Parts: sequence; C-alpha cells; structure tokens
Amino acid sequence: MATISFGVAFGHPPSRVASAPGRVNLLGEHTDYNEGFVLPAAIPQRTHVALRARTDRQVHAVSAAFDQTAWYDLGEEARTRTWSDYVKGVTRGLTHAGLSIGGFEVLVSSEIPVGAGLSSSAALTVALLRGLRDLFALALDDLALAKTAQWAENQMVGAPVGILDPMACNLASVDAALFLDTRSLAFERIPLPPGLDLVVVDSGVRHDHATGDYRLRQEECREAARLLGVSSLRDLAPGDSRLASLPKPLDRRARHVVTENARVLAAVTALREGNGVALGELFNASHVSQRDDFEVSHPAVNALVERAWADPDVLGARLTGGGFGGSMVALVKHGSAARVGHDLAQAGARLLVPDGMPS
Repeated sequence: MATISFGVAFGHPPSRVASAPGRVNLLGEHTDYNEGFVLPAAIPQRTHVALRARTDRQVHAVSAAFDQTAWYDLGEEARTRTWSDYVKGVTRGLTHAGLSIGGFEVLVSSEIPVGAGLSSSAALTVALLRGLRDLFALALDDLALAKTAQWAENQMVGAPVGILDPMACNLASVDAALFLDTRSLAFERIPLPPGLDLVVVDSGVRHDHATGDYRLRQEECREAARLLGVSSLRDLAPGDSRLASLPKPLDRRARHVVTENARVLAAVTALREGNGVALGELFNASHVSQRDDFEVSHPAVNALVERAWADPDVLGARLTGGGFGGSMVALVKHGSAARVGHDLAQAGARLLVPDGMPS
C-alpha cells in the first residue's frame, strides 16, 4: 500500500477510491493475441487509486511506488517511457472512445510487483478507469473498459499486449477461473475445486512487454498464420499436418499456440469435474511447451518449476504470464499451499500467495 496519503500529496481528501486485482494465468499463455482461449484467475494483491476532480483540464498523478509525480494537460498526453504513460494512456483512450472527462488528481499505490507476469500494468489501468468511470459518471461498461485499458497499453505505452490482462483484472475473481474466448470475448466463471489450492511465486526476474522478445513472438505468430493461409493460429487444431510445413522456429511457435488452446479446453473440463490430477498434468505440459516450443521461459523460473515438480503435494506447476522472467504458479493439494510456497520462496523467490487460493 501507499507510503504517502492522498491528503499529504494533494492537501485534501479524495472523493473516490477504486482498485483492481492482479491476475495469475492458469493456462492459455500467448494465445490471447492469437484469438485463442485463456483461463486466468484474480490474485489477492491489488492496485489502488484515490481520486478527486479538478476545476481545470490538468491531471496531477502521484505514484506511491516510484515516489514520482506527473502533471499534464488533457489532450496533450506525450509518451515519457515512465509509469505515467499508463495514466496518459487511460485519459487518451477515453477520448479515443468518445468519452469526456475533466482534470483530476490521482494517487496510485499497488501491492502487485512490477514485471512479475501478474498484470501490474493492467491492474493500474483498470483501477484508474473504474475510478474515473465513477468520478465522471462515464457510460463505460466492463467490456468497453477492458478494451480501453488495452488501447492505453498498446497505443501510449507501446506494449503489444492482448485482451487477456485487462479482461482478467476487470472480470476475474480469486475463487474462480475466467474461461475467456478472446475472439468472441464470451466468458464464463468456473469455480476452482475446493480440494485444490494455487501458489504463486515471483522469481524476481523482471520482464517488460514493451520491448524485446515478447513483441518478436507476436510477429512470429503472425508470420506463421500468414504462411499457413489462416487469419489466426486459433484456426488450427492439434495434429494439423500443415504445422510441419512451417520453417523453424515458426513450426514450434505455432505448435505451442495450437496445443495451448487445446490445453485450456481440457482444463475447463478438468475444473468442472474437479480432476486435479488431470489439471496438474496440463500445467506441466504447458510449461514444457513454453520452455521448448515457444522459448519464453527463464532458467530461474525453470528451476522453481522443477523444484515444485519434485514436491509430492504439487500436482502441477508452470511459468505464468508473458515469460522471460516473472512468476510461476503451482497447483497443490488443499492445505499444503503455505508450506509449498514457503519452500519455494527459500530459493530466493518472493511468495505472493502464502495461504493458497481460493482465499
């Protein structure tokens, strides 16, 4: 939470507060920008915003985490490659959506570690949009809110993220998985079985979706789809003979997306049946696919996952999030989450959900 209060920052109390959770993706990694299926859940850690309207067109934003302040005029948002680009992306995104707001003051604080693969950025944009929707009585439904949050990251921050993160941060809960079709945006909440818990551990290795290999993986997926003559890799099924015709490494990239979509669908069945063993096997297979076919894992995350695999109370474990660092998620037997999590944290990682999920 914040080390500075709104009153200290601005000299008066806020008139609105809002928040949004981070998310852990159970299955469906790198499928969202391929119009596929995803299966996230919310985590207890949240990003919080406190707001108050101004009488002018200025935005005064303070970050408790970075101890930084940003001032700008609405309509004059300019990228600075700092945290304030997320705030600017939200205000520019609302204008892009045809919605009008006035100036405001905002204090941002968060419990979600940045760069851990748990959607700290989407939690910020969703929390701010929720707060502004309330502050200015905006006609912004939950789907439009998630799309505006995605626009903010894509267009202002320059991070080519898909719709998974803002949809999860806006619609997911800690006690249910959000089964989302990213092509149609149809979704369903599926309760997590009572006999299972989740443990989320941050490896401590940071990543940044606005740069590097995350963007390259998107380009590789687009090229694979183009070569196969389909609009999206979503249109392929496991075992499709056309996958073998792709040049390396596009064949492996496409194979991950196709098999990951199938794993999400199988996981939905396992959740409905309460089949933890089957769900754990899908976790493990997903990690292997991310490590070997999509090549987005990291030695530190691999070490954590392998340590989890050796624990008899762990049914499955995998890298979660965009990769190149970030966090892992383990599916464990009910009642063992605290011990498993703390054992994994002994490796130098940060335990994020010490008592398991559901909470």
